[in-house]
Amino acid sequence: MLGQPAGVFFTEEDQQNAIPQREMRDALEHGRGNDERWHLRKDGSKFWASGEMMVLRSDGGKPEGFLKILRDRTEERHSQERQKLLMHELNHRLKNTLSVLQSIVTQSLRGAKSVAEVASTLQDRISAYSRAHDILMHENWSSTDLKSIVESAISSLGLEGSPRFLSSGPHVELDPQAALAISLVLHELGTNARKYGALSNADGLITMRWTVIKDAGEPFIEATWAESGGPKVVPPRKIGFGSRLIR
Repeated sequence: MLGQPAGVFFTEEDQQNAIPQREMRDALEHGRGNDERWHLRKDGSKFWASGEMMVLRSDGGKPEGFLKILRDRTEERHSQERQKLLMHELNHRLKNTLSVLQSIVTQSLRGAKSVAEVASTLQDRISAYSRAHDILMHENWSSTDLKSIVESAISSLGLEGSPRFLSSGPHVELDPQAALAISLVLHELGTNARKYGALSNADGLITMRWTVIKDAGEPFIEATWAESGGPKVVPPRKIGFGSRLIR
């Protein structure tokens, strides 16, 4: 630094805006000039620093130069930025979750015959949604495999390892939104099978298969949920929450 102007460790933008001179002026007028900004290392890389500019005076009190003290706060800065990003992401997910829960509650109340029925239905649906959240949290909320979502649905039906629910398909990565949606869909299909379909007796069987197809170059999941051995199939008299959700 010997023989070089103090501005060399300020960014080019700060030099153009005369930030070094402003700090020196503040030091002369107020005793010190404070800042918190990006500065430059010798190799040109940036680091975030909090600093103070103070005047060096002679024995007679005449200004002879300036003293600049910098404290490297780069890691703290990055930590704050990560925290802000996480808070923003958490806020976004929380709003999405509340929106879904609000929809579940609203749809569950439609056509409900009793408080007890609504309470039981809501508890089951929210539990299905919660299980999908647990899977995603285990995967750091990045993505999860469709197989994991299907296995969770099988487990919730009490059929883990049972020959009454067979599933097969390739590895398919789902983003969080898709994983949560499919988890709710499988819950509705499973609940329907338990009440009216293949799981309403001791002999019925569910088979779920999926594959990946391409349409105009874009990948799509083609899934089949098939029930056999259950009661005679009759058209539903009304469209319920499950049907609306699947659509």
